[in-house]
Amino acid sequence: MTAAVRLSASSLRGHRRRFAGTFLAVLLGVAFLAGTLVMGDTLRAGFDTMFGNATSGTDAVVRSAGTITTPDDSQGTRKPVDTDLVETIEKAEHVAAAAPDIQGAGQLLGKDGEPIGGQGPPTLAGNWIDDSELNAYRLAEGRAPSGPGEVVVNRGAAETGHLKIGDTTTLRTPDPVQVRIVGLATFGGEDGMAQTTFTGMTRADAEKHLTPKPGEASAIRVRAGPGVSQRELVEALTPVLPPGVEAITGEASAAESTDNISGQFLSVFTTLLLVFSGVALLVATFSIHNTFAIVVAQRTRENALLRALGASRRQVTVSTLVEASAVAVIASAAGLVGGIGVAAGLQALFPAIGFPFPEGDLVIGALSMLLPLTVGVAVCLGSALLPAVRAGCTAPLAALRETAVDHSGASRRRAVVGTGLALAAVGLTLTGVLVSPSVWLAAGGAALALVAFVVLGPVASSRAVRVLGGPLDRLRGVTGGLARRNALRSPKRTAATASALMIGVAVVSLFTVFGASLKATMDQTVNRSFAGDVAVSTPGFGAGGSGLSPKLAPALAQRPEVATAVGLGKGAAEVNGEGRALTVTDPKPFARSFDLGDVDGSLGALGDRGIAITRSEAEKQDLKIGSLAELAFADGKKETFTVRAVYGRSELAGDYVITREAWAPHRMQDSDTLVSVTFKDGVSTAEGKAAVAATARDFGNPDVQTRSEYAETSASGIDMMLTLVYALLALAVLIALLGIANTLTLAIHERTRELGLLRAVGQTRAQLRAMVRWESVLVAAFGTAGGLTLGGFLGWVLVKASDSTTESAFAFAVPPAQLAVVALVGLAAGALAGLRPARRAARLDVLRAIATE
Repeated sequence: MTAAVRLSASSLRGHRRRFAGTFLAVLLGVAFLAGTLVMGDTLRAGFDTMFGNATSGTDAVVRSAGTITTPDDSQGTRKPVDTDLVETIEKAEHVAAAAPDIQGAGQLLGKDGEPIGGQGPPTLAGNWIDDSELNAYRLAEGRAPSGPGEVVVNRGAAETGHLKIGDTTTLRTPDPVQVRIVGLATFGGEDGMAQTTFTGMTRADAEKHLTPKPGEASAIRVRAGPGVSQRELVEALTPVLPPGVEAITGEASAAESTDNISGQFLSVFTTLLLVFSGVALLVATFSIHNTFAIVVAQRTRENALLRALGASRRQVTVSTLVEASAVAVIASAAGLVGGIGVAAGLQALFPAIGFPFPEGDLVIGALSMLLPLTVGVAVCLGSALLPAVRAGCTAPLAALRETAVDHSGASRRRAVVGTGLALAAVGLTLTGVLVSPSVWLAAGGAALALVAFVVLGPVASSRAVRVLGGPLDRLRGVTGGLARRNALRSPKRTAATASALMIGVAVVSLFTVFGASLKATMDQTVNRSFAGDVAVSTPGFGAGGSGLSPKLAPALAQRPEVATAVGLGKGAAEVNGEGRALTVTDPKPFARSFDLGDVDGSLGALGDRGIAITRSEAEKQDLKIGSLAELAFADGKKETFTVRAVYGRSELAGDYVITREAWAPHRMQDSDTLVSVTFKDGVSTAEGKAAVAATARDFGNPDVQTRSEYAETSASGIDMMLTLVYALLALAVLIALLGIANTLTLAIHERTRELGLLRAVGQTRAQLRAMVRWESVLVAAFGTAGGLTLGGFLGWVLVKASDSTTESAFAFAVPPAQLAVVALVGLAAGALAGLRPARRAARLDVLRAIATE
């Protein structure tokens, strides 16, 4: 064992350059994984600290006990509490102070008239609490609001909207309210709660604009007397509270706020980064395995001599694994340092691009260090295991052979096995997406397809390189022909080198196809379901924004250019015990503005106790025309509704529709998500759009868009997602590029004598550089072509699997322009990877190269 270790150390010292690519591949993969984990820990700690500081003076929160959650809203809708309860609470034992906390949606317009925030994080408004310990916000400049229309806004929102104290602007609640800024506030020492915006109003204004009626609040904040713990305060409050109202500690409330604001986002954020870390490590696995396979092949004679001198198979195998272990440990340790740098860079990057996460020192936990180190070592050793075993199996007689080059390639057995795997993958996938819809079957087929591509790689590489390299013979003459023959020398090596790039390109292509399909689906949905001429909507997407004023649609209906204008409001209720989102609208113009498919019954007959549902929901709930359904609303009231209509499509209409009259007694802060406008005959689109925009200007200036513009805006978030995906996958492509460069460098070392002979018979340095570069491009072209094919197939699988899990029909779309760009990037990566090996080959001394054994 000691001899094997000494032999490994000697080999590493003598051949450091051989492992440079492996070292960098492990370092980058571990750095990205460690940076992701450190960043996640840092963000969680930052949010915990921020919420803890902001709510440190609140010892208990009194609120309604029950919530109504829907599939699209996991936080749920909670019933308000009576503000009269404050007097009762103040008389309770251990209570020092109590104040109502009124909160709702409120979006400020900036100095340029554009809305501030709303691109995901919520835009909040509420009453300004005078008790500084109970108020989560701290007054940083100016004063508290004291009169109608006066507000305090968080400093981050003011800076984003270029607003200052004394400025007058509009606050969408969603009805437009003219407000004047009299103060700026901070939250937990920060300029805001991440990207969430806050507008603090007087209590009278908050009750007027944010609640359906005065005397209601979202919750009541309570401060304990000296020496009283939060738990003691809650125990003292519980007996005096009416049924359906509960008290929780301030710490529990802060933890809930952290989960609501940051928990879900951080989970998605870190999961996304971990997925791409996994992709990067998978690509690194191929690069590392290829490096060790080539090194072992090049050292065949050396290993055979060791065997002839008495070394056992075990010693040769262990020697190779010790080399891999040394590279793995050193590279992984360096990756941990790099990971801390990655996390620090991300922490500085997010505020720079307008995503101000909480400030604070990096949090470096034991798990965030141990896990990447373990994964890095495991990936490197796992990748080197088969080459090490192969090295141990070297026969002593191999020392007598003239060459140590790896000539393994496309065997008939590999072709049969690979074809069988491919057929099984296709069969399993088709079964999972077409015959018996199953996400697990589809995922299993997709994974098997990846294995089939790897197995068939050497078989396909020979034919693919001949086809792809065919034009080189005509375009580059002898140089192109030599590049093609070099790539054909070892199909197995060519395939292994290209596999790393293939994985990266496949994932990029997968998301490109899926993103294009999502946009095509959105366009299909709007064109099929939206029958209006223009749509009025808020520009934000996600959870943010305050919505549209319910008064907008009636105002637009009064325009002489408008035939119908109908708004879609939103609500929530438990339908027969299950939380469901409700669409609140005027049924008659609603039916004319949206294509609902086949409708049974009458939408016009809903009234204040009728409900319309989709056919799929009717089947789930076992309801039909005339059936009774019990709706339990967030205000605690229960009403019996009669099913008066059953319709086919729910893409824009939702699954449950009730009238505004039915919703009015139970509404919270009323708002519309969309207003559909249809013009009268003879009114042009431009004329009608201008008329609608003129009226909408008085309601906070929301966007007025044609049908195509609305579809494009609805899908705008997909482009942002793809941009992030491409940026993250750049690391995987970089690792693949390093793998190609490392393989070519090792191949040049292997072919030193051959290259010297070529130079001796007249090949110029420029021709030699071109030959190596074109060989690199051919390998990259093979990997790119395979990645595009695999990515397109996996994209189709993902679209079909998504289609089987939802009621909306997904459209499959292949974007040729974007995929062409991906192909060009792959080829450019190959050309770039060949630059350094080509320069190194051209610098070889001719006589020394010819004399090389």
